[in-house]
Amino acid sequence: MSLTTWTYLLVGLSFALYVGVALWARAGSTKEFYVAGSGVHPILNGMATAADWMSAASFLSMAGLISFIGFDGSQYLMGWTGGYVLLALLLAPYLRKFGKFTVPDFIGERYYSQTARIVAVICALFVSFTYVVGQMKGVGVAFSRFLNVDFGTGVIIGVLIVFFYAVLGGMKGITYTQVAQFCVLITAFTIPAIFISIQMVNQPIPQLGMGGTVNDGTLLLDKLNLISQDLGFDEYTKPNKPRIDLFCVTAALMLGTAGLPHVIVRFFTVPKVRDARKSAGYALLFIAILYTTAPAVAIFARTNLLQTIPGKEYAQVPAWFKSWEKTGLLSFEDLNQDGKIQYYNDANAQFVEEVAKPQNWAGNELHIDRDIIVLANPEIAKLPSWVIALVVAGGLAAALSTAAGLLLVISSSISHDLLKKWLRPNISEKEELKYARIAIAVSVLIAGYAGYNPPDYVAAIVAFAFGLAASSFFPVIVLGIFDKRMNTSGAVSGMVVGLTFTLSYIIYFKFGGGTPDQYWFQISPEGIGTLGMLLNLLVSLTVSRLGKEPPIEVQKMVDFIRIPKGSSQAHEH
Repeated sequence: MSLTTWTYLLVGLSFALYVGVALWARAGSTKEFYVAGSGVHPILNGMATAADWMSAASFLSMAGLISFIGFDGSQYLMGWTGGYVLLALLLAPYLRKFGKFTVPDFIGERYYSQTARIVAVICALFVSFTYVVGQMKGVGVAFSRFLNVDFGTGVIIGVLIVFFYAVLGGMKGITYTQVAQFCVLITAFTIPAIFISIQMVNQPIPQLGMGGTVNDGTLLLDKLNLISQDLGFDEYTKPNKPRIDLFCVTAALMLGTAGLPHVIVRFFTVPKVRDARKSAGYALLFIAILYTTAPAVAIFARTNLLQTIPGKEYAQVPAWFKSWEKTGLLSFEDLNQDGKIQYYNDANAQFVEEVAKPQNWAGNELHIDRDIIVLANPEIAKLPSWVIALVVAGGLAAALSTAAGLLLVISSSISHDLLKKWLRPNISEKEELKYARIAIAVSVLIAGYAGYNPPDYVAAIVAFAFGLAASSFFPVIVLGIFDKRMNTSGAVSGMVVGLTFTLSYIIYFKFGGGTPDQYWFQISPEGIGTLGMLLNLLVSLTVSRLGKEPPIEVQKMVDFIRIPKGSSQAHEH
């Protein structure tokens, strides 16, 4: 069968599965809509959490970024993996014991304040909208290649699909759909990696394959370093970013993970606190499969790309090149009119002077959107059509699963935290469910528009969301659990300062004309959430110490959350 037939078949089957599951598990109550009735098995919840967690940023963009920036891409691996461990061990069990399934609900109750709840809702909306924009770009990339249409059309089609099953199923439908999506995306990510690892270094385990030797006896990484340097790029394995920025981006991703509303709510879909711990462990295992494979995929893809395209006659490019050109995410401009594709680092002044100019190269002629690398990788490696089609299905599964989870957070923030808990406390369950679905519908349209005009690559957009979560939620959640002295004024002022500072920095440097030489302490917008988190922490602790202690019942509630049932300390309280 042709690639187009295989793609339609596998994507069609996967979507039929998702829609069937969404209809079977359709939410009929607000508890089922928000937390799937709290009856999901820990292993299934672990799969759903992993699918929720491994978004388009993990599946499509992370390997693409590592492929292009090499060593410095390790910040995404360390930050996101470490962040999940932090969330699972430090926060999830306590929040589950507290019993509030949205972050604004926890903050509103813990800090005994509607003001705190509303500020938390605003923070949750900023974080979730930023994150979902990245997913919409990922959906657009996958659909544009799958249907051979331009990127914008791909985004529009993705919006319609997400709208359908997120509005229909609620958390119950999304949870079981995400179990299916996890199975699809992890299969789609690992099978091509195994194929290419065998093809390049004769090693079926990709994690070992990236350290293997190619046919001429050279280490794969040494070969990639050499090819990169021949084109004026730095050694692939050499760090280039300032160490402070590498640290801050990693920390922002870690701490932001611990404040992500759509992941935290996952720990309420299981029956007991013990099950929340178990599902966190299973999710970490499932996540590790993809995260340990991503660097190998990046190395294989970069090596294949650099060996396949630079210096090649445009008239002789393979079919995959022309297919990606149609999407607008890959382009060739023949600057010196010689009919050959010149791809090199034209920002390297020494290389341009010594190599490019003598050969009449007029500049880098190939422009590649980093987010296409994972999808293009099996095509570049000339893998069977069914493998290429499987990767497209996996990319769609990754983007759609997280988009649905985020949209649910947005809807619950509006219908539950704003309407039910503040503006209209007497609203019926049926009306609350109706407004939740309306909120999803409006949100998906706004997110689709932003995804149509994305500010950056998927992983970079998602990094902004993590920075906003780190600077707004992380301190108030951690202090809310572990510091009895933390009060309303401290929490509200900390969230406002942290979010405002981080958002302003990102907007200035991404949209306001700021340049990298103006970065504070050499910290990029992707890493500024770490500084915002420290400001939040400082302001929260200072203001809370200057104000009144929280009411005694709130202090007892903090002890109840933190101290294990049956311990001697629990009896004292």
